[in-house]
Amino acid sequence: MYRLSWNMILLCGLLAVPRFASAAAAEDAAGFILQTEQDGPIQSTRANLRHYGQPWILVGIRSQSLSLFDEWGRQQQRYVASTAKRGAGEQVNSYQTPRGWHHVCDKLGAGAEENTIIFRRRVTPWKYTAELHQQYPDKDWILTRILWLCGDEPGKNQGGNVDSYDRAIYIHGAGDHVAWGNPTSLGCVRMKNPDIIQLFEQTPNGIDVLIDENS
Repeated sequence: MYRLSWNMILLCGLLAVPRFASAAAAEDAAGFILQTEQDGPIQSTRANLRHYGQPWILVGIRSQSLSLFDEWGRQQQRYVASTAKRGAGEQVNSYQTPRGWHHVCDKLGAGAEENTIIFRRRVTPWKYTAELHQQYPDKDWILTRILWLCGDEPGKNQGGNVDSYDRAIYIHGAGDHVAWGNPTSLGCVRMKNPDIIQLFEQTPNGIDVLIDENS
């Protein structure tokens, strides 16, 4: 596939100007293209393939990252994350991170302070500390905010023994003990507490989430 240079695009643009257009209009078009070139390369985009024109979230299992895209498909944020230490999978009690399209079907923890412990989806008065973690080193701490995911693909992550909602698959805050950028969770998508607060505030309930094993 050929790559068009800006000079070629500029030439095509000028040739495409109707004969009856004024010289000033052609100069304006050329000026816009040249200014765009001077400002830097155009930002690459990744559109929401499920609901075109809507913001969305991409969770990359391979990259251990979470990215937020706006309605134009422009990446707004990219965060380090941690998915399941047992890898990808959808079966109940597998402790794996489910793949495919989901949406945020509930948001919990609004207004809670950073490191607030959320237990059985209830905000508690207790705070996570390193000392507390040392006492309970195997505890899967759910902290600060929860974005609860519902699967959107029947038979894959929705319904029966593969239902992400029934499995309580969250995007949630986690403690400083987590080895970020490595798979460590029991199925959920872990994020740093400041990051989950920012994501929580930037995303509406219902936003699409794609969990991709190869991203």
